[in-house]
Amino acid sequence: MVQYRSARLDTCFAALADATRRGVLEQLGREQASISDLADRFHMSPTGMGKHVRILEQAGLVATEKVGRVRTCRIGDRRLAEVTEWIDQYQRRWDARFGELDHVIEDLKHKEQAHGHE
Repeated sequence: MVQYRSARLDTCFAALADATRRGVLEQLGREQASISDLADRFHMSPTGMGKHVRILEQAGLVATEKVGRVRTCRIGDRRLAEVTEWIDQYQRRWDARFGELDHVIEDLKHKEQAHGHE
């Protein structure tokens, strides 16, 4: 399970490593779009955009549906939720560590003040 989840996260982060693909996700977060629409917005060929969309789709970040000759893209929420959960897990750990550090600093300040009044 851990290896499978790790592989999925690796695929997601690899897909997110490209600025164009992040831009596509931002665009799809606002509204669904066809590959042709996305290609126009990003000033690239439909073939080039199709490659980006396939990478996002393989990562589970985008879902597509073909109706006739038009392939419409939308956000794939489930995988984004998994990535967010993974990031949140580390955020909670760091928040806890910083909270502990705050207590240590406060204790040191109180000890320093106590020694200064002696």
